[in-house]
Amino acid sequence: MQTMRRTTLAVAAAAVRALTNAPLHDITPLIKSAPLSNKLNCDVFFKMDCAQPPGSFKLRGIGATVKEAVENGADGVVSSSGGNAGLATAHAARALGIACTVVLPTTTPDAVRSKLEDEYGAEVIVEGAIWDEANERAKALAAEYRRPLVHPFEGETTHKGHASLVQEVDEQLAEMGKKMDAIVCCVGGGGLLAGVLRGVGDRDDCLIVAAETHGADSFAQSMEAGKPATIPITSIAKSLGAGTPSPTVLKDALASKRVYTHVVSDAAAVRACLSFADE
Repeated sequence: MQTMRRTTLAVAAAAVRALTNAPLHDITPLIKSAPLSNKLNCDVFFKMDCAQPPGSFKLRGIGATVKEAVENGADGVVSSSGGNAGLATAHAARALGIACTVVLPTTTPDAVRSKLEDEYGAEVIVEGAIWDEANERAKALAAEYRRPLVHPFEGETTHKGHASLVQEVDEQLAEMGKKMDAIVCCVGGGGLLAGVLRGVGDRDDCLIVAAETHGADSFAQSMEAGKPATIPITSIAKSLGAGTPSPTVLKDALASKRVYTHVVSDAAAVRACLSFADE
């Protein structure tokens, strides 16, 4: 009886916190890259969402989705992820005082599993060689546990949350007397791109470049085909490894007429990461 009472009180306290207007994500720096600006003869900025508590932009939208789940009475959530989405879900669940289960594919680095378990107290289950297989197990667990499934890149609340990134960039550039002419983002399933599309809205003076690596370029192939394409994941960029992109995001991108795809090799992506680290 006491255990049940403590659990009920914990869920109630979490619900109170979730009902506040404060988002779970932080406002992150916008930093000008002198090397890239000089090389390209234009102002190039990095939006440093790697500074979010769990390490990526995912907390923006997924944090909002987990808050929504708590507001609707959930005492826990289930996630499927190759890394960042699971970390964001677990961080949000811990912040709101609810349980979290994350299903990871076997390709997920051990460091991610350790962080989920040791830092966030999440239940971790490893299932499947790729995310798509892990997601099937997560859907089954969500039904078994009677808890919401927090999808890593689908969901209107998640997409709206990710759109806050564009709003922040607009505000930060305005303080410098500048405006955004183009935004470059990576694409896995398409959650970040969905947020960018919503953030950019109907303006016709801002292009969007969706970047992927060969072997994880399901979105680029889908854009070319004009319909969702499913591919085997062979790239080392495992966190971009969605075999099929979001049909919703693909539809929005095709309709926008201002999304351009760019696919690079794994080697080029690694060189870019090293250059960024040097900078």
